[in-house]
Amino acid sequence: MSIYFTKEHEWAKVSGNLALVGISEHAAHELGDVTFVELPPVGKQVKQGEVVAAIESVKAASDIYAPLSGKVVRVNSVLDEAPEQVNESPEQAAWMLEIELGDPAETGSLMSKEQYDAYLKTL
Repeated sequence: MSIYFTKEHEWAKVSGNLALVGISEHAAHELGDVTFVELPPVGKQVKQGEVVAAIESVKAASDIYAPLSGKVVRVNSVLDEAPEQVNESPEQAAWMLEIELGDPAETGSLMSKEQYDAYLKTL
């Protein structure tokens, strides 16, 4: 499994032709207490960089962008009842959706964990 990050603070854990998607610890910390997560319907086709979900916190409402193109095959419905999971475990338990990849080569435009950490230092 490989993990990639976007400049908008999403992560994608890629295993074979599937990618779990969520937001980074940095993004969860910046948002503050998450109060609502709006997930896409299973079966939705998404394109890299398009809005795929939304998240609201006590501080702000933000869009979540698809780090990779493909079809949504699963969503984390636990977040409907427990959006605070995003604050507790943003890069593990609080994954948001799973995408069946349309073009695995798109991972080439994403950052590794090391590149992402370096990017955060420039903000």
